[in-house]
Amino acid sequence: MTNQGTGRPSITVAAVQTQPVIGDVRGNLAAITEAVTRAAERGARLVVLPELCTTGYVFASREEARALAEEVPTGPSTRSLTGLCSELGVHLVAGIAEREGDLLYNSAVLLGPDGHLGTYRKVHLWDNENTIFEPGNLGLPVFDTPHGRLGMLVCYDAWFPEAFRALALQGADAVCLPTNWVPIPGQQPGEPAMALSLCQAAAHVNSIHVIAADRVGTEREQPFIGQSVIVGPTGWPLVPPAGSQEPETVLATTDLTDGRRLRRWNTHNDPLANRRPEVYAPYTGGEEQRGGRRG
Repeated sequence: MTNQGTGRPSITVAAVQTQPVIGDVRGNLAAITEAVTRAAERGARLVVLPELCTTGYVFASREEARALAEEVPTGPSTRSLTGLCSELGVHLVAGIAEREGDLLYNSAVLLGPDGHLGTYRKVHLWDNENTIFEPGNLGLPVFDTPHGRLGMLVCYDAWFPEAFRALALQGADAVCLPTNWVPIPGQQPGEPAMALSLCQAAAHVNSIHVIAADRVGTEREQPFIGQSVIVGPTGWPLVPPAGSQEPETVLATTDLTDGRRLRRWNTHNDPLANRRPEVYAPYTGGEEQRGGRRG
């Protein structure tokens, strides 16, 4: 299927919702391999996995995290996932614990059939992550792929609209979001997660895709809420979100570059071109550049 706006073939993307076990890297990789293989068999060419999907999330100490973390791209998990991409012909974004010398990062890696394409290090650390990891120091990069321009964020980064906007201004067509969402105080039973609203709002106001892969289960008394989602550039989920209890894969077929066309809402309105950075600058603590890559 070819999109009428860009002439680029549509692809199937997958948000793979898993249930990692803390410390069981081998078992987690086996479950990931099975889930990604099944997604590829169903046509997926871009797959997003949860935050810290190979190690688990609730580290008891920095020392425990260090023992499980690895260098990128030479670490065993990254090499294993890269081999899987080559075997299946897919691109993949996965959340891992990264080690660089004595420093630890909550990272996401972008891998493809030809190897490691890029790394993002989580900028906004959540709660006890501040005692485990260093804040990300690689900025907010965007990577060109055969399927479109991809940015990455991790979990709590999604609570900062500036992060999505910065990626959109650099020309990102989609933001891949490995995440480990936890319950939000005040949420009533049966209500969609607050995070779903954030993903929809970010997609809508930037005319980008957001592919969020969450985890499920309870780890060291911390529950996780699932509801992985794939949101299109108009802000609406392309398919219903995943459930909140079980591992599950959500798939949608779309042209990731379609937001380039849909961003032009009408003759006068485009959410990036209509920005007024000179008005915002006195209140945001810095100068901003007007416009952004739109082609």
